[in-house]
Formats: sequence, C-alpha cells, structure tokens
Amino acid sequence: MSNWELAQYCLLTLAVGLVVGRVFKVLKVPAGWMIGSFVGAALLACTLEAAWMPSSTRTIAQIIAGAYVGCSMERDDIRRLRVIFKPTLMMLASFLFLMLAAGTTIYWVSPLDLKTSLMCAMPGGVNDTPIIAADMGADVPSVTVLQLVRQIFGIAVLPSAVVAYDRYKSSRGHCGQRARHVQVQSTPRKVSDQRSVVSTVTVLGVSALAGLVGQATHVPGMTFAFAIVAALILKLGFDFAYIPRWVRKACQVMAGCYLGSLMTVEQLSAAHKLIIPILIVIAFYAVNCIVTGTLQRRLFGYGRTEGMMVETPAGAADMALILEDLKIKNTDIIVMHVVRATTVIGLFPQVVNLICHIVE
Repeated sequence: MSNWELAQYCLLTLAVGLVVGRVFKVLKVPAGWMIGSFVGAALLACTLEAAWMPSSTRTIAQIIAGAYVGCSMERDDIRRLRVIFKPTLMMLASFLFLMLAAGTTIYWVSPLDLKTSLMCAMPGGVNDTPIIAADMGADVPSVTVLQLVRQIFGIAVLPSAVVAYDRYKSSRGHCGQRARHVQVQSTPRKVSDQRSVVSTVTVLGVSALAGLVGQATHVPGMTFAFAIVAALILKLGFDFAYIPRWVRKACQVMAGCYLGSLMTVEQLSAAHKLIIPILIVIAFYAVNCIVTGTLQRRLFGYGRTEGMMVETPAGAADMALILEDLKIKNTDIIVMHVVRATTVIGLFPQVVNLICHIVE
C-alpha cells in the first residue's frame, strides 16, 4: 500500500472517529470523545478494513496525555498531601491489591493472558490505560472495554449506590457524618495564570523530550510517566504549563482512532469472553468501595459517603462533578484522586510489567 493510500486511510479514520466521538459526547457517554472515536475506527476497520493510524500515534498520545496529567496538579495539592498522606496511602494500597486480586482472578477464569488481565483491572483512566496497554503488548480491545465498564460503573452506578446505602444505614440509626474531632480543610484549587500559547507549546515540547527519553529506556509506560514528571516540574517549579481542553480532546480522538484501528473481526467475534471479566471487575470494585471506604471513615474520620467516595474508581475531574452533585464539600477527595491517577498511570504498569516478567 502506497504512502498516499495510507494517508487517505488515516484522514478517513480521524474523520470517522471525530464524528462518532462528537455523537457520543452529545449523548453524554462517559469519556465520549475517546470511546466514540474508538467505536468509529473499530467499525471502519471491521467492516471496510479502511482504518489505519501510524504507530507513532501511540507515542504522541502518551506524551500529550502525560503533559495534561502533570498540568492538573497545583501547589496547594502538594501542600495538602502532608495532611492526607495516610488516607491517600491506604487508597493507593487498596487499589493496588484490587488490581492484583481482580487481575489474577480474571486470568484464572478467562482466556485472557496475565498482562491483559491485570491491565483490565487497573484503576487508571479509560483514555490512558489502553494506550499503555498497547505499549506493553496487551490485548487492547479487551482492556478498552473493561476500562470503559469501570468508568461507567464508577461514575453512573457506584456513587448512586453509595448514597442509597448511606440513606439506608442512616434510616436504621447509624450516623454517617464525619467524626467531630476531625477537621478536613477544604481549600480552593488555585488555577495557573499562565494560560497562553507559549506555555502550552513549552510544556508540550518539554514533555515530548522527556517522553522520548522515557521511550528510550524501552520500559513500558515510561513515555507516559516521564511526560507527567516533566510537566509537573514545569508547572509547580515555574508555574508555566497549561494544556487547554481542546488539546486533551484532540488527544482522546487520536488515541481512540489508533486503538480502534487495531480491532479485527476475530477480536470482535470473541467479545463474549469478556462477560466474566466484567462481572469480576464490578464485584471487586464494589467490595473495595464498601470495605476500604468503611476503614477510611473509622481510621481517618471521614463521613460514610466521603470514605466510600475516596474508594470510588472515577476520574478526578469526574469526581469533582459527582461531589458537587452530592453536595459534598471536601476538596481533599479530589486531590487524592488526582494523586491516584498520577500514581496509578506512572507506577502500576511497572508493577504489572515486573510481575509478568517474573511469571513468564
């Protein structure tokens, strides 16, 4: 196939992904741009076999996504870490155990390989995890589907279930309010004033250089991790890093198109194998939310709803909206989820890689 034909396929894939992504966004599907572009590209690949994206797309998407995550942290978030260190550590430990336990269970009862099983259970972002999974050589369509299920469950199902559970317990005389002797400070999130084209170009350039260094290590996930660290240093050290939302959306469409172009008819026909893994992921996340959320309440004085929201597998931005809807005014929970997103994406893939290296 000539370069001209490949270029046409690439433009067609991006166009279809953009249109379907927009439709999904209008329909308010969680991570609509990412999932919509993935579905559009996958349909194009499986029906007309006309979907194609260059392999460099994966690297570009990791760099942009890493820069965005790094820019999401503020100085106030770092200061608050001293106060919320212990509950944050418990949250990270619980999610690490959950990933290992759920991933191992999926591996035992399904035809998925160990690496794919662990990545399916990883509490990372639905936009970022599949990209890293592709970099690690896992089954990308399976990881994408399981991450979407986790995202929908964490946004649309679990928070409502937590509120219903809290009301049920309260109706039976079990108070779910925060312990009175514990004061959880709520500090407004400071927004950088450096919202300029120059700051955007600078952070993307620095993150790109760091990401390429990470890629040169040949360690899966290091492109993303190095880009995060570079953006974080630029943001917190110089307050000169800003990624506008449209860049993030473009990255989501590009990543979705790349992942969708990898889909084949054979993979689509084997989708039934994901039913059991889906049920396992839902069950493990629900149990973790109740058990560890209760421990967060008893050990650190959070309210019943707050403790469970700490253990809810939604994104930091999604959690901010959910807390606002539930009238919960505690920005520490948002900070903890920002830390979780950064740590999970930067560290957990290396744990998966190490385990698979030892086992295999």
